[in-house]
Amino acid sequence: MGRFEELLLIFAIGLLLFGPNKLTDLAKALGSSLNEFKKAANPEGNQPAPASANPVYVQAAKAPARRRRAPVAKKKAKASR
Repeated sequence: MGRFEELLLIFAIGLLLFGPNKLTDLAKALGSSLNEFKKAANPEGNQPAPASANPVYVQAAKAPARRRRAPVAKKKAKASR
């Protein structure tokens, strides 16, 4: 069984055991619990430090800019008589 089938089976069993209304309440409670855990794990603030706080890493992550050639005017072909 793949990961998707296992999760689907667990969801179906939970739906049969708790019903749709109770399952949504459980999901909301789980989400708020995870939010509180993240806040407690990071005492400095809600968000982790942005990537721009480490300029060396940001410079390494940027790809070098490509130079674009100037557009070349097409030459008109001379009509032979």
